[in-house]
Amino acid sequence: MGRLIDGHWKTADELTESDRNKRGDSFRDRIHSESQYFPEAGRYHLYIARACPWAHGAALVRKLLGLEDAIPMDIVEPYRGGGGWQFSPNKPGCTPDSLHDSEFLHEVYTAADSEYTGGVTTPVLWDRDEETIVNNESIEIMEMLATAFADHSDEYDLYPAETRDRIDAVIEELHEPILKGAYTAGFADSQGTYERAVDSMFDALDYWEAVLEDQRFLVGDSLTLADLRLFPALVRFDPVYYTHFKCNVRRLVDYPNLWAYTRDIYQHDGVSETVNLDHIKQHYYRSHTDINPTGFVPVGPDIDFTASYDRE
Repeated sequence: MGRLIDGHWKTADELTESDRNKRGDSFRDRIHSESQYFPEAGRYHLYIARACPWAHGAALVRKLLGLEDAIPMDIVEPYRGGGGWQFSPNKPGCTPDSLHDSEFLHEVYTAADSEYTGGVTTPVLWDRDEETIVNNESIEIMEMLATAFADHSDEYDLYPAETRDRIDAVIEELHEPILKGAYTAGFADSQGTYERAVDSMFDALDYWEAVLEDQRFLVGDSLTLADLRLFPALVRFDPVYYTHFKCNVRRLVDYPNLWAYTRDIYQHDGVSETVNLDHIKQHYYRSHTDINPTGFVPVGPDIDFTASYDRE
């Protein structure tokens, strides 16, 4: 994967050992009423990849809270080549960079900081007023949208104060074995690393399968950020993680509760509009040539997220 080094893009092949070890910069500011970044409709702009599970969470919060007009969004193409995430408005499901007319997302990063060093990832939350990136950490963007713009929705309180500590704890529990674990397994550099990652993942999936036997969502009976953190991984599980990352002990559809839970969330109003399985498969199978050298994209599996469920 390429990287910006002192504001200059380098492909993976161009990176030196020094470049790879150079400490990366980050954008970690927060939107809140007492910050220079205060909540204001039309001020912020979201960049995402439909393929990216981390960006998917931010898109879910935006959609469920009805923030489409308040926070416009641009979408990069699924294939990530030598130039990194790219804007390809002529491809299905993709948009131009409507703010900067950039060809690549790394140009948005250097528009914020001309000397930026680090990875170029999605999601990205941009501030039109300050002309900079507010934040590029997915869970922090999800939290900000769910709190700073909570009054845009009467239906959802995705990060309620009374269960916030538990939501944070669940998200932390999910991160290492499942959310990150799929990548640890897929990009493992040894058999032992791969097996440990897969074992941890399925131990965690087994645990949450049991939890969901007795409750509708991860933190009780209400949809929260914890669910929106896990859902993108579950949607990608059978099409990508099971085959591409070799996390193949069991499929998602082999877990009665997790599979019904995934369909439950998918069938919430607007959620299906955030899921683009073509983008997801195109990204993983075409971009990760070290794992899939042919670049061939599987036709299947045939998964029906609209099938009925009984979880209420």
